[in-house]
Amino acid sequence: MPSLRYLHPAHDEVLELSTDDVFLNPGYFDGGSRLDTDLSPPDFLGGSHPIVSANMNAVTGKRMAETMARFGGLGVLPQDMEVDTVARIVKHIHEADARYDTPLSVSPRASLRDVQGIIRKRSHDLVVVVDDDRRPLGIISHADLRDRDQYTPASLLMSPRLITLPVGISNRDAFLMMDEARVKAAPVLDSSGRLVGVLTRNDAVRLELLRPALGPSGKLMVAAAVGISSQAPETAAQLLDIGVSAIVLDTAHGHQRRMLETIKAVKAVVGGRVPIIAGNVCTGAGTKAILEAGADVVKVNIGPGAMCTTRMQTGAGRPTFTSVLVCAREARAQGKHVWADGGVKHPRDIALYLAAGAARVMVGTALAGTYESPGDVKEDKDGLLYKENYGMASGRAVNDRNVDNDAFERAKKGFFREGISTSRIYIREGQESVGALLVEMITGVQSAFTYVGARTIEEFHDRAEVGVQTAAGYGEGTPHGKIRN
Repeated sequence: MPSLRYLHPAHDEVLELSTDDVFLNPGYFDGGSRLDTDLSPPDFLGGSHPIVSANMNAVTGKRMAETMARFGGLGVLPQDMEVDTVARIVKHIHEADARYDTPLSVSPRASLRDVQGIIRKRSHDLVVVVDDDRRPLGIISHADLRDRDQYTPASLLMSPRLITLPVGISNRDAFLMMDEARVKAAPVLDSSGRLVGVLTRNDAVRLELLRPALGPSGKLMVAAAVGISSQAPETAAQLLDIGVSAIVLDTAHGHQRRMLETIKAVKAVVGGRVPIIAGNVCTGAGTKAILEAGADVVKVNIGPGAMCTTRMQTGAGRPTFTSVLVCAREARAQGKHVWADGGVKHPRDIALYLAAGAARVMVGTALAGTYESPGDVKEDKDGLLYKENYGMASGRAVNDRNVDNDAFERAKKGFFREGISTSRIYIREGQESVGALLVEMITGVQSAFTYVGARTIEEFHDRAEVGVQTAAGYGEGTPHGKIRN
């Protein structure tokens, strides 16, 4: 079968390469524009593009999974979540509107303190004041909170000037309405005037590029991760009843007996009703073993994540591009697929993973600095906003995962850590929302397709030609146009 080619195969094939080490050699594209491309993942139905938010506690929660699905991706809830919490989140996501963001609302009697507690839970910076029938009375943004007492009621904070949108309005008309009114976002109302959601001016444009990821029932998709403990089959059965779209069996070193036994046990429970994704591995042998045990997709890469210290602690792992290429070749030979997990710093990394044969790409830290990620927004001494991130094999995560053990057992297990326990991920202007980051990633990948001359992910992998570059070659491709004094 055709697949990615190296520019200098005799030399390049024997090298172990990261995504920084390689580049795509441009070819002929016979399409009209990047919009002629189709980024639908080839592994299973659902999603308009291959971006998956990682199953990290500080990355994917209710807001992240909902927003990822609304913008065509897939969110994977972490394995550390209680099943009851997963059930509550999945219920919320399945009830969420496929087009409009979930509104933040308060009663007129709520205080400024109440508004402050929720206004940064979404990127649209809009709290709607509603009456008892959920009809809007006014809106509150950050500008309305300045120089006010903590107990000022919402009725005095709100602006009664309301620009609202009717359900079903086209993205173009919604954008033009908001643009003319000079507002960044507006409440969306049903035919009875009740609050349904919020649409931002930017999202009206983004929704022209990204269609929602919907399951067979027409509801937004969401996946959930499970550890490889003895409870995995029981947990998987519960997740199936809850209605998750896929189950991810996750451990740092997937090529081991416990993982293979867990896959077989979970497969017996799940059957073929939802896909099973399992990993992580970085070899063809590991990929083959996981697929033969019953997984539908293999999760690839060991140690490239921004919060991961596995390679420094153990020396184990493999450069990212070679890992995905080797594992994808084995999976393709069996008619299966792989996901590339971790190491994404730029859209080019996603494109290169797809060129190497990945069906989807998991992104973690790059999404952590958004309003949709879990955790509270914090402010440093310079007034800059950030969120905390940490690795899933860090001492912090290990301690949380073993909370039921006594202090002595937790202390013992705390010695075995392969991740950073705390890191500040700053919220950057213009990239505060998942939607903004996804559009940057997806448009970069769409352009990569045109450079290679491909329209689909499978065609991209088949037509890609990759060369190896020096560190200087990589460096000259980075923005370096600063004005010299």
